[in-house]
Amino acid sequence: MDRNLALELVRVTESAALASARFFGKGDPASADGAAVEAMELSFKGVKISGHIIIGEERISESSKLCVGDTIGAGGEAAFDIVLDPVDCIEALADGQSNSISAIAMGQRGSFHPLVAPYMRKLAVGAEAADAIDLNASVFDNLVRIADAKRVYVEDLTVSILDRARHRKLIEEVRRTGARIELLKAGELAAAISASLPETGIDVMMGVGDAKQGIIAAAAVACLGAGLQVQFMPGLDTEPESLPDEFRKIYRAHDLVGGDVMFAATGASRSDFLDGVMFRPGGAVTHSVVFRSKSGTIRFMKTEHSFEKAPDYT
Repeated sequence: MDRNLALELVRVTESAALASARFFGKGDPASADGAAVEAMELSFKGVKISGHIIIGEERISESSKLCVGDTIGAGGEAAFDIVLDPVDCIEALADGQSNSISAIAMGQRGSFHPLVAPYMRKLAVGAEAADAIDLNASVFDNLVRIADAKRVYVEDLTVSILDRARHRKLIEEVRRTGARIELLKAGELAAAISASLPETGIDVMMGVGDAKQGIIAAAAVACLGAGLQVQFMPGLDTEPESLPDEFRKIYRAHDLVGGDVMFAATGASRSDFLDGVMFRPGGAVTHSVVFRSKSGTIRFMKTEHSFEKAPDYT
């Protein structure tokens, strides 16, 4: 893949983040989501690819955009599969909360594993502990292994977990180990990426959540050489011990994402690894990341946008 396409992807996530951030804290998730989708769909018209959406928005009506099966881009010989979320945890954004990001990953055809169930059990860590984790092991064993790999005490680890009723047992188990916990109102995609990056303050992400976000996170993890293990689940409250045989398999990032992949994300609201959109007189500032699996490049980008000049999507 042409490395310049990575910068094109950033322009797309920037557009969605800028549009949705206008609705930060206004209690209107539908308008925030609609603005993000419209902006992303429009900005894709300037990207000279033929993109096939593997993971995207739900098709509610014939006018729905950026849905699974749709083709996006300006067209051309370059054909790619795409997984995207115009803005993750849009309701949190509307409530004025953190961890809302716009994210896209792109790879050659067949790069992304299909969704075989709506949910996943997930465990994400940074590169130094990638070979230490085992989703089938106990919480205690995993945290001890991660601490050993990072050369710290378990008590020094910070574990990111969604604050949900289904995670009460998990939270209790983590607390018994002595590890610290970051309880999230929303944002498991941002949490998984934060755990995969160095110097975010997050060492581990654990819990059960959306499988779509799991595939997108796997693209970022694959680019970073970090660690991710997941297990598809038919229900949010399904106990792993009661899963039928077809859901017993544990997948790593390279099982979910293959080949040369690019990942881009822009913060709509603040997260552990990205600042949110900051508006200023006549413009705004965005904070984004770009990862490439081929080169292992990790690029953070701070971009100043002027609203006095119209964007060019051609």
